[in-house]
Amino acid sequence: MEQLNSIADLRDRVAKWRASGQRIAFVPTMGNLHAGHATLVDRAREVADRVAVSIFVNPLQFGANEDFGKYPRTLDADQDLLRRHQAAAVFVPSVSDMYPRPLTETTMVSVPELSDILCGAYRPGHFVGVATVVARLFNLVQPDVALFGEKDWQQLAVIRRMVQDLAFPIEIVGVPTVREADGLAMSSRNSYLTGSERAKAPLLFATLQRVARQLQVQRGAEFGELEGLAQAELVRQGFSVDYVTIRRAMDLASPGTGDDEFIVLAAAWLGRARLIDNLVVRRC
Repeated sequence: MEQLNSIADLRDRVAKWRASGQRIAFVPTMGNLHAGHATLVDRAREVADRVAVSIFVNPLQFGANEDFGKYPRTLDADQDLLRRHQAAAVFVPSVSDMYPRPLTETTMVSVPELSDILCGAYRPGHFVGVATVVARLFNLVQPDVALFGEKDWQQLAVIRRMVQDLAFPIEIVGVPTVREADGLAMSSRNSYLTGSERAKAPLLFATLQRVARQLQVQRGAEFGELEGLAQAELVRQGFSVDYVTIRRAMDLASPGTGDDEFIVLAAAWLGRARLIDNLVVRRC
């Protein structure tokens, strides 16, 4: 596996892959990799000849009081994982490589409608930062296919809309959430959890599962009532809840009485860790 630190090196390597007719898959990450990322790389190898992974902690997607400075940076361990899973190259740019102008003067990519709801309402500007860095990485790597985890369903929706609207010739593949044995969705921020918080964290997914079962068996159930009961239960268990909500899976709009495919999404804090999770529900 090659480590590419400069844009020139990345473009040179991609050009050589292209010249030999190889299909390229891309997995963008912020590092601190875990088994969920490994699954993305493994899936990428199934759909392409070469897999490029980026590791870049993107300052644009962190708010003023968020954890950019403390976000775990574990490059050596990340490289070991990527070698074991046979990535072809890892791109590790600097902030100045990615944003040669001051951040306040950088061209931004905004995806309206999807960016300011749910997590976007609690993290203003976050999805502008996500769309901007992913658009730039897509331009640099020019992959045939890019893979993202479904744990951050809203991020996946934003990227899909951006690719569609800007006519990127890239297939976007969502990969199912990888979970610990007790159901907790794998996340780089799980390392923030204390021992007691880690024991409690799986209750988030268990709550989503209860809401999903209720949606399937109580066809006349009020969405707002189910959301309220779920939020109250999480608060009772010690979570600080940003939201629990039921949306249409296809576009994150509020569901109507004729809809049969939903997604239950939640974001909640346990100590320093902000946990997000979701569960797709299809009525037969």
